[in-house]
Amino acid sequence: MPTRATKIVATLGPASSDPAMLEAMIRAGVNVVRLNFSHGTAQDHIDRATLVREAAQRAGREVGIMADLQGPKIRVGKFAQGKVQLQPGEKFVLDAARSEPGDEQGVGLDYKELPRDVKPGDTLLLNDGLIVLTVDAVKGPAVHTTVKLGGELSNNKGINKQGGGLTAPALTAKDMDDIKTAMGLKADYVAVSFPKNATDMELARQLCAVAGGGHKPGLIAKIERAEAIPELANILKASDGVMVARGDLAVEVGNAAVPALQKHMIRLAREMDKVVITATQMMESMIVNPVPTRAEVSDVANAVLDGTDAVMLSAETAAGKFPLETVKEMAAICLEAEKADFHELGADFQGKTFTRIDHSIAMGALFTAHHLGAKAIVALTDSGSTALWMSRHLVRTPIYAMTPNLTTQRRMTLYRNVRPLLMETNVDRDNALADAEAHLKKRGIVQSGDVYAITVGEPMGQPGGTNTLKICRAS
Repeated sequence: MPTRATKIVATLGPASSDPAMLEAMIRAGVNVVRLNFSHGTAQDHIDRATLVREAAQRAGREVGIMADLQGPKIRVGKFAQGKVQLQPGEKFVLDAARSEPGDEQGVGLDYKELPRDVKPGDTLLLNDGLIVLTVDAVKGPAVHTTVKLGGELSNNKGINKQGGGLTAPALTAKDMDDIKTAMGLKADYVAVSFPKNATDMELARQLCAVAGGGHKPGLIAKIERAEAIPELANILKASDGVMVARGDLAVEVGNAAVPALQKHMIRLAREMDKVVITATQMMESMIVNPVPTRAEVSDVANAVLDGTDAVMLSAETAAGKFPLETVKEMAAICLEAEKADFHELGADFQGKTFTRIDHSIAMGALFTAHHLGAKAIVALTDSGSTALWMSRHLVRTPIYAMTPNLTTQRRMTLYRNVRPLLMETNVDRDNALADAEAHLKKRGIVQSGDVYAITVGEPMGQPGGTNTLKICRAS
């Protein structure tokens, strides 16, 4: 059976919380499960994490857990009737001081800072851009607007400002509490919503360190604000990866700008040795339909061809009618897209200098395995760094990362083309190499006479110590 390089992140929700369904989804190809902290209590998340770990154990494979923080609630308040119908040309007031439910004339705000953040002439986009308001005046706590594009507006719909500029901090008091919960359940990744700069990510890392008790999750910056785009390189430096969060980002920068930004983000993340997840509406029609649209198939395939580490499902698996079918379809699309010709590996190394021994060994393994037609590359790794560096290059040779560290194994579930395996490597070198080959043969990855490459550090068991590349022929 062909092995899939691109990873699948699936969001847990009512449609996927049945233990049998979750196990089936993991068997069908889910690599990382996303817990959406916008919904549910701390105990709900703890229970769901246990559910994920148990389902993964039954399925006989390890999956990662990503805690996705809610971020600031930049939303309108509630309406007396639950919703209103806005007509173009009508006046509508967004009032931070309003406590009574809204009506056709106006509504209160969850986001009390809005009057401070806008000025006459600004364009506000509500409910993912389906409602468009033009700001006429700001009078104290009230933002007076004219409806430019009307429609139905219901309770607690989101607000974006065209071009960005809302000052809400990325980390709220709720997020800080949720980080404690995420550290308690040992989330492998924490996704930070609406970061504007590297400082937001550095603060999140400090909060994780304080609450973590030694557990260090990978930090994913969700790129969904216009202000984050010019700061992308700095945000990446402060993070372990990014999520191309195309929903809010499209509302702020315009739909047409997103595809090119997606390609730019994937390319930059890979160049900087960071992971990247492509998200939002990838298989949206499968919330209600058993098959995807042709456009969705192309969308997923293009993200794969661009080199994304993972593609993500949100409502499709959280609340959709066909969570299992969606995972199966996505896995099939990824596999098919990966069969396409990749660029020449040599081009990746042109003009590059590798000053670290462990980094150079990783690159040497890729190059050698590629030219020898090796069946596999094995990285004996404590921290996972060697496997990460290898996974930044689009090669067909599968990478098997063997680690004695369960946290490292779970972290590597998100790395493209890496199959993380738990194996005791802090032993005698010859025994470790023999165990690694036994692992490969047991799984049918190599047979007698097959060539494979293996990287290892001597003395063994020291993070960052990879200094040896060995080319082996299976016995």
